[in-house]
Amino acid sequence: MTFLAVNWGNALLITGVGFGLVFTVLVLLIFIVKLFGVIFVQKPKAQPAVAAAAPAESADDETDLAAIAYVLHTFYNQHDEESDVLTIRHDDVAYSPWNQKSITF
Repeated sequence: MTFLAVNWGNALLITGVGFGLVFTVLVLLIFIVKLFGVIFVQKPKAQPAVAAAAPAESADDETDLAAIAYVLHTFYNQHDEESDVLTIRHDDVAYSPWNQKSITF
Protein backbone atom coordinates (compact mmCIF):
# COMPACT_ATOMS: atom_id res chain seq x y z
CA MET A 1 0.00 0.00 0.00
CA THR A 2 3.00 2.33 0.20
CA PHE A 3 2.83 2.55 -3.59
CA LEU A 4 -0.42 4.45 -3.29
CA ALA A 5 0.92 6.67 -0.50
CA VAL A 6 3.51 8.32 -2.79
CA ASN A 7 2.60 11.81 -3.97
CA TRP A 8 3.28 11.20 -7.67
CA GLY A 9 2.64 14.82 -8.63
CA ASN A 10 5.54 16.07 -6.50
CA ALA A 11 7.79 13.17 -7.52
CA LEU A 12 7.29 13.86 -11.23
CA LEU A 13 7.73 17.60 -10.68
CA ILE A 14 11.05 17.08 -8.89
CA THR A 15 12.20 14.65 -11.60
CA GLY A 16 11.25 17.07 -14.38
CA VAL A 17 12.98 20.00 -12.69
CA GLY A 18 16.11 17.88 -12.17
CA PHE A 19 16.30 16.77 -15.81
CA GLY A 20 15.55 20.28 -17.02
CA LEU A 21 18.27 21.75 -14.82
CA VAL A 22 20.86 19.24 -16.02
CA PHE A 23 20.14 19.89 -19.70
CA THR A 24 20.05 23.67 -19.15
CA VAL A 25 23.46 23.59 -17.48
CA LEU A 26 24.87 21.44 -20.30
CA VAL A 27 23.63 23.86 -22.95
CA LEU A 28 25.04 26.77 -20.93
CA LEU A 29 28.44 25.04 -20.75
CA ILE A 30 28.42 24.52 -24.52
CA PHE A 31 27.85 28.24 -25.05
CA ILE A 32 30.59 29.13 -22.56
CA VAL A 33 33.11 26.85 -24.29
CA LYS A 34 32.21 28.30 -27.69
CA LEU A 35 32.57 31.82 -26.27
CA PHE A 36 36.05 30.98 -24.98
CA GLY A 37 36.93 29.67 -28.44
CA VAL A 38 35.82 32.96 -30.02
CA ILE A 39 37.64 35.10 -27.46
CA PHE A 40 40.95 33.24 -27.41
CA VAL A 41 41.32 32.41 -31.10
CA GLN A 42 44.63 33.40 -32.64
CA LYS A 43 44.01 36.02 -35.28
CA PRO A 44 46.41 35.90 -38.23
CA LYS A 45 48.66 38.91 -38.54
CA ALA A 46 48.15 41.06 -41.58
CA GLN A 47 51.01 40.68 -44.04
CA PRO A 48 52.25 43.83 -45.74
CA ALA A 49 51.64 44.02 -49.45
CA VAL A 50 54.74 43.31 -51.53
CA ALA A 51 55.13 45.74 -54.40
CA ALA A 52 57.94 43.93 -56.22
CA ALA A 53 58.02 40.26 -57.15
CA ALA A 54 60.22 38.02 -55.03
CA PRO A 55 63.63 37.32 -56.59
CA ALA A 56 64.28 33.81 -57.91
CA GLU A 57 66.12 31.47 -55.55
CA SER A 58 69.77 30.95 -56.25
CA ALA A 59 71.79 27.77 -55.77
CA ASP A 60 72.99 29.00 -52.36
CA ASP A 61 69.39 29.34 -51.17
CA GLU A 62 68.63 25.80 -52.30
CA THR A 63 71.70 24.50 -50.43
CA ASP A 64 70.64 26.37 -47.30
CA LEU A 65 67.12 24.98 -47.53
CA ALA A 66 68.49 21.45 -47.98
CA ALA A 67 70.74 21.86 -44.95
CA ILE A 68 67.86 23.14 -42.81
CA ALA A 69 65.64 20.28 -43.98
CA TYR A 70 68.36 17.74 -43.12
CA VAL A 71 68.90 19.20 -39.64
CA LEU A 72 65.17 19.20 -38.92
CA HIS A 73 64.89 15.62 -40.17
CA THR A 74 67.73 14.40 -37.95
CA PHE A 75 66.47 16.38 -34.94
CA TYR A 76 62.88 15.14 -35.04
CA ASN A 77 63.65 11.52 -36.02
CA GLN A 78 65.97 10.61 -33.16
CA HIS A 79 65.68 7.10 -31.80
CA ASP A 80 67.29 5.82 -28.66
CA GLU A 81 68.88 2.42 -28.50
CA GLU A 82 67.48 0.10 -25.85
CA SER A 83 69.32 -2.85 -24.40
CA ASP A 84 66.15 -4.98 -23.99
CA VAL A 85 67.29 -5.99 -20.51
CA LEU A 86 64.89 -5.71 -17.60
CA THR A 87 66.39 -3.72 -14.76
CA ILE A 88 63.88 -4.52 -12.03
CA ARG A 89 65.78 -5.25 -8.86
CA HIS A 90 64.13 -7.00 -5.95
CA ASP A 91 65.77 -6.74 -2.55
CA ASP A 92 64.62 -9.24 0.05
CA VAL A 93 64.45 -7.27 3.26
CA ALA A 94 63.29 -9.14 6.33
CA TYR A 95 62.51 -6.01 8.33
CA SER A 96 59.85 -3.63 7.17
CA PRO A 97 57.58 -1.36 9.22
CA TRP A 98 54.68 -2.59 7.09
CA ASN A 99 55.17 -6.10 8.46
CA GLN A 100 54.98 -5.19 12.13
CA LYS A 101 51.55 -5.89 13.52
CA SER A 102 52.42 -4.26 16.85
CA ILE A 103 52.69 -0.86 15.16
CA THR A 104 49.52 -1.17 13.12
CA PHE A 105 47.26 -2.18 16.04
